[in-house]
Amino acid sequence: MNADSATGVLPRFSVAELNVAIGTLIERGFAPRFLIEATVSRPQLKKGHLWLTLMDEEASIAGVVWASQLPRLSFRPGDGDGVTVVGKLNFWPARATLCVQVLDVRPSLSSVLRRFERVRDLLEPSGIFSAARKRPLPALPEAIALLTSVPSAALADMLRTARERWPATRIVILPIPVQGGVEDEICRAIAAAGRHAGALGLEALVLARGGGSREDLSVFDGERLAQALATCPLPVITGLGHESDTTIADLVADYRAATPTAALVALLPDRSSALQRLRSLRSQLGGELRWRLQSQRQNLLALAAQRDRCHPARVLQDRRQRLQQLENLREALSPQRLLRRGFCLARGENGQLVRSLRQVGIGQHLQLEWTDGLADVQVTDTSPIGEAMVESFVSLPPS
Repeated sequence: MNADSATGVLPRFSVAELNVAIGTLIERGFAPRFLIEATVSRPQLKKGHLWLTLMDEEASIAGVVWASQLPRLSFRPGDGDGVTVVGKLNFWPARATLCVQVLDVRPSLSSVLRRFERVRDLLEPSGIFSAARKRPLPALPEAIALLTSVPSAALADMLRTARERWPATRIVILPIPVQGGVEDEICRAIAAAGRHAGALGLEALVLARGGGSREDLSVFDGERLAQALATCPLPVITGLGHESDTTIADLVADYRAATPTAALVALLPDRSSALQRLRSLRSQLGGELRWRLQSQRQNLLALAAQRDRCHPARVLQDRRQRLQQLENLREALSPQRLLRRGFCLARGENGQLVRSLRQVGIGQHLQLEWTDGLADVQVTDTSPIGEAMVESFVSLPPS
């Protein structure tokens, strides 16, 4: 019943009419969808629907996730979880009750951080985050596995980086969902990569997700995912979100990169740097080879000279020359040479050469030798040099 503003008569409603009017007013005056930041209290399943209370420090309101919507949620909140709800108002005129119909729900940052701290505290005593268990990355991987969403900007950036840095590495892409309640799917993909690593020649695994809020990265804070990464036979590199974001998966990984692109930079060598090193090595090896060749050439020349010196003809020639030198020396020192010059040799009675006057006595017989014959003489007198010379020699008759 409508009010008559002219007469000042108050509007009159039945209970049903009032409730319908309230519902119409709410429907016309309130946004069809809205976001609400709240803490979940007492979530309960009733007849397939999830009923809960959304509250903050000053107020509360009932909320519901209908059974038809519940399987579509990527996150199911628990008691005390901070959430961001996408919802709309539901008003039932029959009882004039109001609640928030939850269309989607995501954990709030405070809830994500509390979960991160809880899982970290749970796993840390096992040593799963220890630096001692971190495996080194392969130096020149022939094949790697990329676990990320397909298609995505992160995947495009990683493939471009791989082509620029080291195109020789083969990339095996394993598509995975990267947001919401998809922890089990990611774990299955990691396990599959580990099982087929030998057949595919995989040497490392990259788990990557592009930018997003810390709440979007909460899937990488799961305990099961941490265990899957720790038991993976391949070295694991994570590139999740932004540089400031740290997840449980980052703590477990063998190497944590700031972004998906940085993960490929850390894993793959730089082609330009490798080419520069190869050119330097080639120059160094060329110099070493030239030096060795020159050294071997000198050694061969020395061996050839030694061979020439040891050749039988050369040895025979050298010996002939040596014999000729000895012959010339013998000839130069031969007594016959002195005899030919007019000298003679004096020999005593025992045939020994007389080299000094002290070996000669008066009356002694000597034999004098010239180039053309011998003569026997008897010493009749002696005189040292400087006094008187031997005056005479008496020839003895031949015997």
